[in-house]
Amino acid sequence: MHVLVTGSAGRVGRRVVPLLLARGDTVRGFDLRPLGLSHHGYGEVIGAFDDPDAVERAMRDAQAVLHLGAFMSWLPRDAAAVYTANATGTFHMLAAASKSRVARVVFASTGEVYPEVRAKYQPVDEAHPREPTSVYGLSKLVAEEMVAFFHRAHGLPYVILRFAHTQDAAELLDAQSFFSGPRFYLHGKIRQQRELGNAEALRVLEPLDDGRERHLVQCAPDGTPYRMMIADARDIAQGVVLALDAPGALNATLNLGPDEPIAFDRAVALLQAKTGLAVVRARMPGAPVNYATSNGRARDLLGFRPRFTFAAMVDDAAR
Repeated sequence: MHVLVTGSAGRVGRRVVPLLLARGDTVRGFDLRPLGLSHHGYGEVIGAFDDPDAVERAMRDAQAVLHLGAFMSWLPRDAAAVYTANATGTFHMLAAASKSRVARVVFASTGEVYPEVRAKYQPVDEAHPREPTSVYGLSKLVAEEMVAFFHRAHGLPYVILRFAHTQDAAELLDAQSFFSGPRFYLHGKIRQQRELGNAEALRVLEPLDDGRERHLVQCAPDGTPYRMMIADARDIAQGVVLALDAPGALNATLNLGPDEPIAFDRAVALLQAKTGLAVVRARMPGAPVNYATSNGRARDLLGFRPRFTFAAMVDDAAR
């Protein structure tokens, strides 16, 4: 097929493109920055998802669309941009896909539509109520409703994939990285909370800082370490490609993520074995992060089998 991949330079998209080329598809990437890939089967359009002209150029001759691109931010100052990219941009993508009568749109959503951190029951499955508490989660919920609308009104075939939190393995040992920095490193968490203006969290974190970088084990107010699903981008990319063809997944919504959650004390122990950094624990204010999601439907309908545990990701990062 000729496949359009949005977010082609992102952590999942840049892994999806080679998988498609390896199986004989031709691919057009669509992102704000180039992928930097030279291949006879690959071309790209540089532009924004909310630019109808750029969307039309990207969609030309596409037979299927993997809409993986999104703007991820939780800063209040970015809220309007998040909504514009993820909701308005998805509308333009779906309108163009419907006009082109593509065979299938695979839409990358997120567990933040539930959100998992406020789960009403566990493991969180696809029937869980959708009550997002972030603008990012809201933008993805609105986009999911747009996908459903274009299917009802125009017969556009789709698969919605609700990604678990996704990282490249190498990010785990990078204290400056976008996700792992604030999750597993003290200085990264302090920087994040300063940007968010979270004075309550800073009162807990800043007294732990003696100027040296340290690993951080975030805990609930009662001292229980946080626990969450962390997926390897390679597994998510494999799931996306499976969703392109799987007959049983047509017009379905699936959670896509690892088999099990990782507790933060266990995660930090694995990281600390590679970095040698000291470890501090912090009882974070607010609702605790402690959840598991079910990937059973993706296993049944896609044949999805995650290969990379958190421990394997850390080993790969060290290598």
